Amino acid sequence: MTTDPTPLQAEGLGRMIEAGVMDGAEFTMLCNLPGFTLMHAWFKKDYPLPLHSHSADCLYYVVSGSARLGTEELSAGDSFFVPANTPYTYRAGPEGVEVLEFRHTLDIDFQNYAKNQAFYDKAISTIIENRDFWQKVPKPTRNI
Repeated sequence: MTTDPTPLQAEGLGRMIEAGVMDGAEFTMLCNLPGFTLMHAWFKKDYPLPLHSHSADCLYYVVSGSARLGTEELSAGDSFFVPANTPYTYRAGPEGVEVLEFRHTLDIDFQNYAKNQAFYDKAISTIIENRDFWQKVPKPTRNI
């Protein structure tokens, strides 16, 4: 279940999609069993991930690249845990970031906390600046 977006969020997300946000990330389900899921996510450089939470604990493992989570700079081999219903975001570094996401379920309630026009305007500028690069950057070599 996902919480319905506000009108501002719906309009902002729609504009992000039109600008090409989908070119900035790729997701691959690696394992989906009762009580356990493993997803591979590749966020390309500067991907504008909104502040959000979900209703399941999530353990992340950085496979390659880097990301900034709050004041922490994460790189390959680092991990971080996000408890259920905890708002968070991270920003992919200049080479992007590949993470493995471990959860007990895919059936989650997603809550978007990006609720002001300034976030969406900045996100769209970032998407426009990076879209050509995102479309051309080669996929990382997975060692997973």
